[in-house]
Amino acid sequence: MDVRTFFSNFRHLLRWLFFGVVALSLASCGGGGGKDGLASPPVVIPQPAIVNAVGAGEFREAVALRTIAPAEINAAMDADGPKAFRATPRYSVKAYRMNYLTVDGDGRQITASSLVTIPQKIAGARSPVLSYQHGTLTNSAEAPSNLPAIGNPEVVLASLGYIVISADYVGYGVSKGVAHPYLLSAPTASAVLDMLTAAKYWLQTQNVADNQQLFMAGYSEGGFATMAAHRALQAGTSPYRNHLVSVVPGAGPYNVALALDEELKLVAQVYPLLGAVLNPGFLRLLGDADRQKVRDELLRQVLGTDSDVSFVPTVIDNYLADNRAAIDSQSSVHDWLPNVPVNLFHGRDDRTVSYLSATNTMLAMQARGAGSRVSLTDCVATPAGHPECVVPYWQFLLATLAKLARDL
Repeated sequence: MDVRTFFSNFRHLLRWLFFGVVALSLASCGGGGGKDGLASPPVVIPQPAIVNAVGAGEFREAVALRTIAPAEINAAMDADGPKAFRATPRYSVKAYRMNYLTVDGDGRQITASSLVTIPQKIAGARSPVLSYQHGTLTNSAEAPSNLPAIGNPEVVLASLGYIVISADYVGYGVSKGVAHPYLLSAPTASAVLDMLTAAKYWLQTQNVADNQQLFMAGYSEGGFATMAAHRALQAGTSPYRNHLVSVVPGAGPYNVALALDEELKLVAQVYPLLGAVLNPGFLRLLGDADRQKVRDELLRQVLGTDSDVSFVPTVIDNYLADNRAAIDSQSSVHDWLPNVPVNLFHGRDDRTVSYLSATNTMLAMQARGAGSRVSLTDCVATPAGHPECVVPYWQFLLATLAKLARDL
């Protein structure tokens, strides 16, 4: 039996991909009219002055990429065909690459990049902020700040009225060449929160007003990143901490050990011998050098021969060594008490990230007292697998936000 056949199957666990889709059009905004029938000007709420951070969260620079008209966004959605969910753009969108300081997988300070897309509203108009976390990428060119496609969620969502801020993560964009801290909760959260801190400062210098509403969302690895950032935001002192309204994570491996266990079970059903040999309970008895060979081969299979990025192997090393305590402390983000609604979304037929990751997370949070603050919505696609549920996830996200977001 060829071990590479196993690796080909096992790589699905680690390749949580997000492909561009768009979601529901939001209801047209109303406005009070004056005697001439024109909409009343927006009420401008003064925002407290903030200063640029020093160190993590420090804004470095922003470079304008392009302005995208609604007609261009519509054309991009048409070109995407059935994988695109139709929306009706309301605004032109201006896209920027923003560089800021954060930390890498070893806790060292590093410059990272992100995409900021801003709806072009009338002067003084406010917008809610949406922090969007992308799924696993194996090529740096796909990073948000490279603006790989104008039909991608960051652009379409901004055209609906949100200020959308999306981290490349460490290892992509301006930090290409540095290993991506894959499924490590602390540096993942830092990349998002430091981005938000820098963006808040920069947007204020540009007189772009947010309405003090923050939403967070992401699918697959983006769901994991969303949950990691939410937990860190709640525990920290970010100026966005009290702005968070609702979080919508989709199909993420929040309980990392459980997600890996469930994927290994699927592999063992097809390759029982390999499943037994690669079981962490057996591999922990081997030497570090043998486990490293297995890990390196897994990473080669995950990233492929055309990849130009690398992953920090900590989570795989911890799993192969059966170090559950390390996985819980360094990776998993499922067992804590959130103070705003967490709207989980997952498909029961997901063979890439087990549906149990969502149910286990909901039960863990409810056991800590979350109650109905945490909910789980099932994907209704047939089959309700990982890629099949991407478009339904975005439908769910936009429907959820439409009930809460103001000033669109």
